[in-house]
Amino acid sequence: MKLLLIRHGATPGNLEKRYVGRTDESLTQESLETLGKEAKKIRKLAGKPAAIITSPMKRCLETAETLFPEHDYPQVPRVRVEDLSECDFGKFEYKNYLELSGDMEYQHFIDTMGAEGFPGGESTETFKARTVKAFREILARFFWETEDPDKTLVFVVHGGTIMAVMEALAKERKSYYDWQVGNGEGIFGEIETPDGRIGQVRFLRNNPIS
Repeated sequence: MKLLLIRHGATPGNLEKRYVGRTDESLTQESLETLGKEAKKIRKLAGKPAAIITSPMKRCLETAETLFPEHDYPQVPRVRVEDLSECDFGKFEYKNYLELSGDMEYQHFIDTMGAEGFPGGESTETFKARTVKAFREILARFFWETEDPDKTLVFVVHGGTIMAVMEALAKERKSYYDWQVGNGEGIFGEIETPDGRIGQVRFLRNNPIS
């Protein structure tokens, strides 16, 4: 089975370089228009979706509906998974680096590369464990339910979610931050089952979709 991971389109907070985690904001009109223009190409890449998996946040739901409208894919299951939601940024939520400049907790966060997590929010390791576990569960469910190897499991989720999943499961070994993708971009690959275990991703394309 093939796999398509798409980061949601841009929100106002994304454009202002804010930590947008639990803030449930919609996409900008410009982003919706851009996604609309890219939809035909992305649908062609996805081919026959086995399911469309999203986090429950507006930005993911709006992106999924723009790229894969329900009226065009009436038979494709749509599943919302709470644990695929973006990280809880705690005290830093919806702030950007300019607003956090001079904050001692933020400086410590930068100095330690976020190793200890977000004050009042999730630790990086907790976030990674949560999202990867949820991803594996969905993968296992649809992999064994889908007989057609040419079908694609489509995930429309958050940047951090994609980064966590790819760091944990991709055959190409790269760090968490090296897996960043832009709004409306993503990664296309194929699921492998070495020794019968589900989870690794073999790339069909080396570059992120855009």
